[in-house]
Amino acid sequence: MSHHGVTPRAVLRSVAFLTAGVLTVPALAGCSSKDPAGKPLAGQDIAPAARAEVTDGGTLRWAVDAVPETLNTFQADADAATTRIAQAVLPSMYRMDAQGRPQIAADYLESAKVVKTEPKQVVLYKLSQQAVWSDGREIGAADFAAQWRALSGKDSAYWTARNAGYDRIERIERGENDLEVKVTFARPYADWRSLFSPLYPKEVMGTPDSFNDGARKKLKITAGPFTVKKVDAKADEVTLVRNPRWWGSPARLDAIVLTAVPREERAEALAAGAVDLAEIDAAEARRITAAAGPRGASASPSKAARDDENGDGGGGNAGPARRDQALSGFEVRKSLEPAYTQLALNGSEGPLADERVRRAVARTLDREELARTVLRPLDLPAVPVGSHLALSGQAVYADNSGALGGQDTAAAQALLADAGWVRGGPVEEEQGEKAAGPEGEKAKGKGTGDDGMFIVGQDDKARDVRDAEDGKREGHHLAQDGKQHLKQGGAPGAYAPKGTAAPAGTKTGVVAKDGKPLTLRFVLPSGPGSESLHAVADRITRMLDGVGIRTETTKVSDESYFRDHIASGAYDLALYSWPASAFPATDARPIYAKPVPAADGSLTVEQNYTRVGTDQVDQLFDQAIATLDESESRSLLRKADARIWAAAGSIPLYQRPQLIAARKDLANAGAFGFRTPVYEDMGFLKKGAKVSPRASS
Repeated sequence: MSHHGVTPRAVLRSVAFLTAGVLTVPALAGCSSKDPAGKPLAGQDIAPAARAEVTDGGTLRWAVDAVPETLNTFQADADAATTRIAQAVLPSMYRMDAQGRPQIAADYLESAKVVKTEPKQVVLYKLSQQAVWSDGREIGAADFAAQWRALSGKDSAYWTARNAGYDRIERIERGENDLEVKVTFARPYADWRSLFSPLYPKEVMGTPDSFNDGARKKLKITAGPFTVKKVDAKADEVTLVRNPRWWGSPARLDAIVLTAVPREERAEALAAGAVDLAEIDAAEARRITAAAGPRGASASPSKAARDDENGDGGGGNAGPARRDQALSGFEVRKSLEPAYTQLALNGSEGPLADERVRRAVARTLDREELARTVLRPLDLPAVPVGSHLALSGQAVYADNSGALGGQDTAAAQALLADAGWVRGGPVEEEQGEKAAGPEGEKAKGKGTGDDGMFIVGQDDKARDVRDAEDGKREGHHLAQDGKQHLKQGGAPGAYAPKGTAAPAGTKTGVVAKDGKPLTLRFVLPSGPGSESLHAVADRITRMLDGVGIRTETTKVSDESYFRDHIASGAYDLALYSWPASAFPATDARPIYAKPVPAADGSLTVEQNYTRVGTDQVDQLFDQAIATLDESESRSLLRKADARIWAAAGSIPLYQRPQLIAARKDLANAGAFGFRTPVYEDMGFLKKGAKVSPRASS
């Protein structure tokens, strides 16, 4: 889970509905002849080039958030850098293609298929006869068996973050020869392709000690195009070098150096020549695009910038100019990340414990406008996400948002009224307001849409202020200088600074029940890169304001955001993201599983931070994971998604933008989209070489 790229390492594969009556779900697209999965909304942007056009040699310096605490992806403190290293140095039986679907990794695997379903499911792997570990030993059944035992969950001495799928295996054995591995399952497992990716050597997985500590800061044995040379915590770098025993296409680069660079410092690091490739935010993307000029122009980072890391040169104002000159050697490569941002509604307590209120909030949202807010300025497809379980192009994807319904103010107001929240009644304002958590900076009053002002006694018509698509305010404007003006529908001279309480008993445009206004705590992160979330939150606040729902916005540090608010349930509304998975029956279940009461009276929520769940959805996930009929499994998951939509515990908004700054002469690297990077093909173009779209196919 993430909000703007900072992941709290709630690892996916370890990231009450209608109160009366029967949920009626619209006919699912999966029942029609047309594939509802569609195509990815955006493709890769990696400057593809044929290997013959890429220089043999060189070092790629790649910015990461931090040097990973562990190189073992199955431990709780693994992060995105851990995954990146594993992809470059370890075997995977399957890799993701451009549509986010698993495909056999041909360097390691000749074939894999279910050879028996009765009495037990049996999968037979046929390994490449060239596949060997860096110590020369063949990859084989012993490695598969060691990983299964470590991750099965049967031995608590292994400090594992997840065991999904491995806990369904009954035994692993050698096939007819050393290149065959036969896996027998105790229970059917639809997502068997998710297993053994990555695969660690038995030397890492064989004992609890080696698993817990042996692969945290070093990997002595690997089997990829690169191997780990050094993890340097002092220099904040991890160095990967060519694997001399690699049997596939040789790596074009001599080395990849992963360098920890804070996100707010990446533009400066690029300009200084400290990194060649870095994920950036929208503001940095605009700066680099302005400096770089048209895409395809040939340039390389300024040597002057490399010689003068501060970009100052003793010339006063010369520093910024030198940095912009250096940035002209870079370009922004963009796509859509395989992750989506959602609005989470905490259904454990307060007004949102009532399903009708959650659905009213959801039906107030114009999801298309929210997607445009983030994606249109970046010239990326601004299409709302229609599924909790997959993204457009993935096999399980279907737009099931119709189970909840689209934006409809009248329907939202009717749902609120049915729940007892009505406009125009007397409101008893609280004398003191409390922030949502320990270290919050709170915007008090009715949202943040009117720049510090609100109107006492304002009615619905006067308060229906909306943003036009160009982001400018239309309709009536409030006084910005504190002067009093007459506003149509409002009381003459009744302007007051935002936060001023209305007199007790005053009738207002907010909805209220028993004299209490409907006020929701909206918690947001405040760290670097969160600006787009703030813009989205402002629009959501104004949309809710239009139906009489107040918000109290609290901005907290990134560290506090997940620990003290999302995970603990100290919020009503929040924005954060989930990565898409090719295996949602396994990976999405803990996100939407019905919370279970623990012995101490608390709730065990797994990763379901909205705390909204149902037995029916759990059953659909259980059925989907246990069927080996892929079509049936997809249908069950789409039904589960429709019911998740109807519950309105989380509302998918938009697929996250993926913005990567890259040296213009760097090929086969950038915004990868769904597809697993091909590390051996990355490198710098030969002089005069051109990128070729055909090379990406």
